[in-house]
Amino acid sequence: MLVDVLVRLAIIVTTLIVLSTALFVGRQRLVRTLREWPGRLKAMAPVTVVLVTVLLFNSVARQNLPDVSWLIDWEITQPVIYDIEGDFILFLQAQATPELTAYFSFIYIYGYIFLLIFPVVAYFMLPNTRPLRELLTAYTLNYTLGLVCYAIIIAYGPRNLMPELIDALLYDTYPRYQHLTRQVNRNTNVFPSLHTSLAVTVTLLSYRTRDIYRGWFWLAAWLGISVCISTMYLGIHWATDVVAGIALAWISVTLSKYLVGRWSVYDAIGNGAVLERIPGATRVRSYVRRD
Repeated sequence: MLVDVLVRLAIIVTTLIVLSTALFVGRQRLVRTLREWPGRLKAMAPVTVVLVTVLLFNSVARQNLPDVSWLIDWEITQPVIYDIEGDFILFLQAQATPELTAYFSFIYIYGYIFLLIFPVVAYFMLPNTRPLRELLTAYTLNYTLGLVCYAIIIAYGPRNLMPELIDALLYDTYPRYQHLTRQVNRNTNVFPSLHTSLAVTVTLLSYRTRDIYRGWFWLAAWLGISVCISTMYLGIHWATDVVAGIALAWISVTLSKYLVGRWSVYDAIGNGAVLERIPGATRVRSYVRRD
């Protein structure tokens, strides 16, 4: 069953990426990328290696996180999260319809994966590699800081805390997705919401490149908001988790700009391009035009 889900996921996400590449990137950037891809791969190699290392470490560490969390024993679900927001998730699920459930289920699984992968493709098509390096650095920070939070904080999602009241809309409607999500999710790892933090990260960075990919910014904003709502509507995360995820995204994006700016190199950028900041540079400008 897991193989069937992965095949379906690959087909749908690949189709969305191909369509979006044709719509937002265009033939001219694609042709130029075919000529310049070795240099771009070289520029993004260091941060890519760090990101892959963090992802591999995450996949191993999450297996042992519950043991670490219970040693610290800082459980915040009932005494903190539920006291803050009460029955908000119950109210949200009271608005459920089959159409909304289908939409948010699609967003949570397919829209989210597409939202993470497509900007990697789109930014790789740019002569200036800084947007891509900032994106990959922000991803790395999200996973690293998120793992630290999961190790320290114990928090159960709404459907785990109140299974008799909160509907598991995703799994009740589409039970096959359990085979996918159980590979990465743990019952006590909900604060902050990484779905939210990564989706908001993409949205924030798409705003920076809005002069280059204006249409992508609006699509990313729509998908980012939809992902945030889907995590609550489906009973997976609390609103508090979502707020914490937004804060994590802002921290990651801010730090990524600083880190990439500190260790950047000169990069050419088309369309009246400017130079990136490097240590000792006498002239500093952003990689996107200002409105």
